[in-house]
Amino acid sequence: MSFSSRPGGGAAFPLSHVHPLAGRTILQIVPELEAGGAERTTVDIAEGLVHAGARALIATEGGRLVGELQTKGGIWIPFPAATKNPFSMLLNVRKLARICYTERVSLIHARSRAPAWVALGAARSLNIPFVTTYHGSYSGRSSVKVLYNSVMARGDAVIANSHYTGDLIRSVYPQAANRIQVIHRGTDFSVFSPHAVSPERIEALRKAWGVAPHERVVLLAARLTGWKGQKVLIEAAARLRDAGLADVAYILAGDPQGRDSYVKELDSLIEARGLKGIVRRVGHCTDMPAAFLAASVVTVPSTEPEAFGRSAVEAQAMGTPVVVSDLGAVPETVLAPPAVAPHERTGWRIPAGDAEALAEALGAALGLGASARIALSARARAHVERHFSLERMVSSTLDVYSALLESRFSHRTS
Repeated sequence: MSFSSRPGGGAAFPLSHVHPLAGRTILQIVPELEAGGAERTTVDIAEGLVHAGARALIATEGGRLVGELQTKGGIWIPFPAATKNPFSMLLNVRKLARICYTERVSLIHARSRAPAWVALGAARSLNIPFVTTYHGSYSGRSSVKVLYNSVMARGDAVIANSHYTGDLIRSVYPQAANRIQVIHRGTDFSVFSPHAVSPERIEALRKAWGVAPHERVVLLAARLTGWKGQKVLIEAAARLRDAGLADVAYILAGDPQGRDSYVKELDSLIEARGLKGIVRRVGHCTDMPAAFLAASVVTVPSTEPEAFGRSAVEAQAMGTPVVVSDLGAVPETVLAPPAVAPHERTGWRIPAGDAEALAEALGAALGLGASARIALSARARAHVERHFSLERMVSSTLDVYSALLESRFSHRTS
């Protein structure tokens, strides 16, 4: 089979009421379809493609989201996309190109580095558009690692999940600057809505956490690893306790993922600060909408940059005040002085690693009167609905696809 040419892959002149991608076939490639942020986005985009009248293919080894993908009309293409073996990747280029040719794929979208190299080779052999998404910032300063990572900057369109990520790409790969488009991660506000959570779900969580009826909750929901800021929160909790703030439970909700030594460090610090029973590790939480609604304040005190601020967005969607580190992409999701006037605040930004500043901001959030809290909650919900909706993310991504395909068609017919 020759890959020097390919079928047209869809209607060239869609009717005005038909989406430009109707009749097209779009293939996304991701190592596995487990429940991470990149994988969830992959399924969300597949669902959006189906609603637009396109065929949505995902080449992946499989995973827990395959069933959901198929339920939503997407098509799973079993493919060894997780391999990082150079020889296997080389063989996979022709294998993926054959799939794309047979399935009349119009565009390939890669969401991880190893499969992106395979996708790049297949897309170039078929002369079809190639899109990449940076779901995070890739580390590595050696020339070999920079070269390996560079595939994510080689897309005809390079999607960054935040302005922070976009700036990082420009700094390392300036040649990609005019192809970068920032599309923030989208949140399903029908799920993350105060009206979608029953009181029973909130009560079940508070009971599981051992929170008494009179206690308020400060929640840090993140995997237990040093840079997520659990130690900073423990120090802030000690300061607030010493200042006389009582009846507050500080909940560390997250999976240690095998970091037993870090868990011991946290427990030792809790013991040393006299916070046993006040700061509590509760393990992984599966009902995050209820968790955010159960909290009086949600904090994201990361000490290293986050590529996006999903927890801050979801908490604001639930109307819960947030306190975040003024670092990485998280500040893009939270409005706070001096960037906005005090009456436009949707949360607090504090210097990373500053336990005193965290304590002060948590105290301010916990001290809000009823009317001030209601007003802040309404502003926060409106803010994230306007900028970080699932619909906005899907629409913007499909617009990227449409623009590339229209440009490719225009070049062919000019």
